[in-house]
Amino acid sequence: MDKINSIQELKETRFIKPIEINYTQKGIKKRWEAVLSHDSVAILIYHKEQDAFILVKQLRVTVWNKNPENGYMYELCAGIVDKNCSNVQIAKEEILEECGYDVAIQDIEKISSFYTSVGISGTHQTLYYAQVDESMKLNEGGGIHDEEIEVIYISRKDAKSFLFDERYQKTTGVSLAFYWFFNTKLKQTL
Repeated sequence: MDKINSIQELKETRFIKPIEINYTQKGIKKRWEAVLSHDSVAILIYHKEQDAFILVKQLRVTVWNKNPENGYMYELCAGIVDKNCSNVQIAKEEILEECGYDVAIQDIEKISSFYTSVGISGTHQTLYYAQVDESMKLNEGGGIHDEEIEVIYISRKDAKSFLFDERYQKTTGVSLAFYWFFNTKLKQTL
């Protein structure tokens, strides 16, 4: 049975670093606890033949810690920026690893970039868009190593109701990306 076995303070970390930031604002000395973490990329993937968005579903133990009933999240395909290559190259690799599609770099469109988790880490995320079809599918996806990622297809006609259906726990990036698609990309193709 799946369960959280323990929670303990980290002394050594692999992906994050807790820090204390001391600063002065309007002449008042202040402090803030924060976490240094990697920036990331996220990709809205649209499957043209299925007229559907491709999302990933995976366990997020931080959510599970807050919601013991369900720690699974619906998310955009994404990954951390931890390699010495361009963000768009990392996006290409994540699409293949997580979802199984091989997309040419020139076919990955940048939507925007923004800061996330601003109260704790202030990481920077770059959001991309890619369109796929079955000819681009090389494998079933699911991630690499010990990742357990389920590839999910949300039909375009159901996407707007999916956004507000709280039975599906999702990130704000999903909402932003869907809104971008309906307000920008879909209008360009009509």
